[in-house]
Amino acid sequence: MAYPAGYRYTKEHEWISVEGATGTVGITEYAQNSLGDIVFVDLPKVGDALEAGKIFGSVESVKAVSDLYSPVSGTVTAINEELKDAPERVNADANGTWMLKLALKDAGELEGLLSAAQYEAFIAEETGQ
Repeated sequence: MAYPAGYRYTKEHEWISVEGATGTVGITEYAQNSLGDIVFVDLPKVGDALEAGKIFGSVESVKAVSDLYSPVSGTVTAINEELKDAPERVNADANGTWMLKLALKDAGELEGLLSAAQYEAFIAEETGQ
């Protein structure tokens, strides 16, 4: 499974892409495959402050409800409104479907996240493959 090299990843299976001082966050293809068919996405409100490593919402699938963790600290500037009516978009393209955008509080936090190669190695270790 290929993961975009320009993204950074968490061990909780979120990704973030950064442009300037704005981060765009979603879940990885691995997370989506593990969850199965996603039926509901619960996201924060625009203006909410997020803290790195803390829960910001949840994803509900036919299998389970899983918490979403913020890769970095910042303030939510936008949420993907389309996911309210069409959460299955995440199933179609997890690496390309964003959930929220945030203004980064400390770009240095990105250094603590995994590169695509490190994330792939982490998944291989986690799954024993």
